[in-house]
Amino acid sequence: MCLLSIIDEEASYGYEMVRKLRERGLDLASEGSIYPLLSRLQKQGIIEGYLVQSSEGPARKYYRMSQDGSEVLQQWLTDWSQFRNSVDAVLNGEAK
Repeated sequence: MCLLSIIDEEASYGYEMVRKLRERGLDLASEGSIYPLLSRLQKQGIIEGYLVQSSEGPARKYYRMSQDGSEVLQQWLTDWSQFRNSVDAVLNGEAK
């Protein structure tokens, strides 16, 4: 979900996504951990990949959201919000 949120902001390549996630405090992400996820998301049609030539070396594979991906992200955000509220209620001793 965090990775999709980064991609939803703007098309990005792998290393750039890792950097953005780390800047926001998610240090668990590494290039080695996100590439398999990016591959799965692309196979599911949630994101689209395309190559962009780079003046610094080989072409970079960028990823952007697909229309289905935007819908998936919105559903995941709704699910996350409901889950977070439920966990907060349990931790705070509140009844729902």
